[in-house]
Amino acid sequence: MIERYTLPEMGNLWTDAYKFKTWLQVEIAVCEAQAELGYIPPQAVAEIKAKANFDPKRVLEIEAEVRHDVIAFLTNVNEYVGDAGRYIHLGLTSSDVLDTALALQLVASLDLLLQHLQALIDVIRQKAKEHRYTVMIGRSHGIHAEPITFGFKLAGWLAEVLRHQERLQILRKTIAVGKISGAVGTYANIEPRVEAIACQKLGLQPDAASTQVISRDRHADFVQQLALLAASIERFAVEIRNLQKTDVLEVEEFFAKGQKGSSAMPHKRNPIRSERLTGMARIIRSHAVAALENVALWHERDISHSSVERVILPDACILTHFMLVETTDLVQNLLVYPENMARNMNVYGGVVFSQRVLLTLVEKGISREEAYKIVQENAHTAWNKPEGNFRELISKDPRVTVKLSPAEIAACFDPQHHLQHLEQVYQRLGI
Repeated sequence: MIERYTLPEMGNLWTDAYKFKTWLQVEIAVCEAQAELGYIPPQAVAEIKAKANFDPKRVLEIEAEVRHDVIAFLTNVNEYVGDAGRYIHLGLTSSDVLDTALALQLVASLDLLLQHLQALIDVIRQKAKEHRYTVMIGRSHGIHAEPITFGFKLAGWLAEVLRHQERLQILRKTIAVGKISGAVGTYANIEPRVEAIACQKLGLQPDAASTQVISRDRHADFVQQLALLAASIERFAVEIRNLQKTDVLEVEEFFAKGQKGSSAMPHKRNPIRSERLTGMARIIRSHAVAALENVALWHERDISHSSVERVILPDACILTHFMLVETTDLVQNLLVYPENMARNMNVYGGVVFSQRVLLTLVEKGISREEAYKIVQENAHTAWNKPEGNFRELISKDPRVTVKLSPAEIAACFDPQHHLQHLEQVYQRLGI
């Protein structure tokens, strides 16, 4: 991932140094397990743990010659360890190290994502509390529908990110899996007890039935879950972009002092952060497709997945992390304009209260078909006219006034009717 979108917390988990650190963790855990079972001398393990080290530049230098990353790593480690290094990697295949260490990287990345997802949850919940009574228009097909509150809109976002939190917690168990089972997964040269002990030391579960690799459905699940989270963030970003349009302007991204929106037009205040989030979601979705392609490997393994994962796994984690941090700050500092919300809701004289008028007329004994005709006629007369006033038209229509008193008509235009049950939603979500 390019530096522009790489925040240090996540970026550090995907450096060569961190990767080699996890490789060494796996090798040492296996040595410890073999020593516990009496296969190698305990003093050799003590010496390995005391001396084992690596130099990322030296590993890459060796790899340029041997064309094998794990062999290059082991060669460099043995330059530090000396004779005791002969006990390192006994009975293992490269994928035992690569896949088990990758699980450690993915778990660490997921823990960081869960931490920042909780921060986003907290911010959305707080913003929803602030605006639980901020009335605005709800829209369907992009057209004014009926009143809601901005807090209710945010409640929908909160429910969605809470589902993501649950999914990622489940995903953590799915991905926290290691394998120390040898060349094609048959434990021919290393017994299952070594795998069980080593995985326990690493905080992983042994894979139930690995081949030479851990099956890539787990990794596809990982990337798909991040893509789904990114899709939700995109939904929020698109909503902000729509609500920030000049002719709507109900919310707006915070515009910092000294910030500039356009090189040509000094007046511009653009939703650049929401647009950036929208674009990032597209990238992560594309990585989900690549992760699915990785599932179908030949026989017990090939390495067609390897080159793909070197790109998509760090990219997906780094981008998702950036998106969570960016979205949290965006929501926390979002500018909300209740006056504009009220203005937009009452355009054309409260035409959005048409259903209340319809239902009230039906309650008074008019057939639904006739009531619909009366209300639609008045609504369309007011629609898209600067002077259009649906409430005034309704109040003067004899077909309406013969059935409804002025007080009953006024009640039809009270937005509180639409909000009377929202407390139940807020209670479900702790808002």
